[in-house]
Amino acid sequence: MTTSITHLAAASPAGRSLLTEPVVTRGRLAALLARWLPEQRWFAGRDHRIASLSVVTATELTPGCYHLLVRVEHRREQDGVHYQLLLGARTAVPPRLRRHVIGEVEGPTGSGLLVYDAVHDRDATLLLLDRIRRGGTLGHLRFESFPRTGVPSGLAPRVLDVEQSNTSIVYGDRLILKLFRRVQPGINPDLEVPTVLARNGYAQGLAPAAWFHTFVPFFATLGVVQPYLPDARDGWTLARESAVGSGDFGAQARGLGRATAALHVALSEAFPVAAAPVDHTVRLADAMAHRLRHAASLVPALRTYVPRLQDVYAEFARTGSDLPLQRVHGDLHLGQVLRAGGDWHIVDFEGEPGRPLAERRGLHSPVGDVAGMLRSFDYAARLGDAPRPEWAEHTSAAFRRGYAEVGRFDPHGIAAVLRAHEADRAVYEVGYEARHRPDWIAVPLAAVARLCRTP
Repeated sequence: MTTSITHLAAASPAGRSLLTEPVVTRGRLAALLARWLPEQRWFAGRDHRIASLSVVTATELTPGCYHLLVRVEHRREQDGVHYQLLLGARTAVPPRLRRHVIGEVEGPTGSGLLVYDAVHDRDATLLLLDRIRRGGTLGHLRFESFPRTGVPSGLAPRVLDVEQSNTSIVYGDRLILKLFRRVQPGINPDLEVPTVLARNGYAQGLAPAAWFHTFVPFFATLGVVQPYLPDARDGWTLARESAVGSGDFGAQARGLGRATAALHVALSEAFPVAAAPVDHTVRLADAMAHRLRHAASLVPALRTYVPRLQDVYAEFARTGSDLPLQRVHGDLHLGQVLRAGGDWHIVDFEGEPGRPLAERRGLHSPVGDVAGMLRSFDYAARLGDAPRPEWAEHTSAAFRRGYAEVGRFDPHGIAAVLRAHEADRAVYEVGYEARHRPDWIAVPLAAVARLCRTP
């Protein structure tokens, strides 16, 4: 692997320090990061070998704590991918940080420096929130907050230990900071959408309190601070408890359907809406078929279903859909909803992080969100030793009823459209599980078989 790394002293306005000495920047740090990054849950290129890694910007937040934007290039990709890192460097680390050490580099005096992931360092994360709270510019970073929105200081931080594509830090059970690990040019929808919805009076959202961004080498949102609901429970946990415990989730699912429809209505009123082009359904069906062929080339177990799934997509193309295109959530499932005080709150508007930002901020059919939630119900029902497909059927029907009560279309009335979107999602899941969680692949494969049989 070839590695290159910029001289951090030139990138950091704070001047020379332990990590900015040339002796440290001769490839050792880049080599450490190239080994460490593929092990991280939020790293998107674990399936491809890193061809090169370079530090694009480095800003010293305080001595021994650095904000980095690194560029990773893979052999199979022409364009590099940028990641946001918060690194610490010490001659010694306390026991609580030892498991977060990335490696050792030689310091300017010849002594060893331990480099570690500083999002797990209480002092570093306290400093980061304080810097966001104070606002202004530091190096290549700009910190902002909404007028009249107070971000208090001194809140104890803790990193959420959940599987996700970013890193979230909770402060004093009052605020949550989401760091977008994979960085793309432009405003992130998880800042844009809740902000616009709040300004338009949408009451069930969590309006951002502050954020920060970079403007080198391009403008990009790096992190968002929002209110934290300490007593909230996520929809996945609630649904799994119901499915495993033989409970009835119908009322909750109906309420979630109503909340999803209300979100779609609010999005259609806050953002532009466009009529679908006359060939939109045909082009979308072709894209679904293309994704199917690609997934089947990688997962042999999917190949037997290809002819019938192609029929499903062809029926969708013939049926068409007159639903307008609008802003949507883009990655809706039970893990993206919270229940607190008897209400559902839909969160995490980033969309699928692996997709281009322009696509995530584009206009799409709201049916995709509906299909995503139905697939999530199916997962909740089928994982484990005692699958409950009848639970998924009952819960999904309740969700569709709730959606029809508030939304601008009835999911029951667009069966061919919804089935094609569900099948497209299930095909994606087959490929994902084959790569990352092969023990779970039976769940989406069962859905593919069911959707092939559905008249």
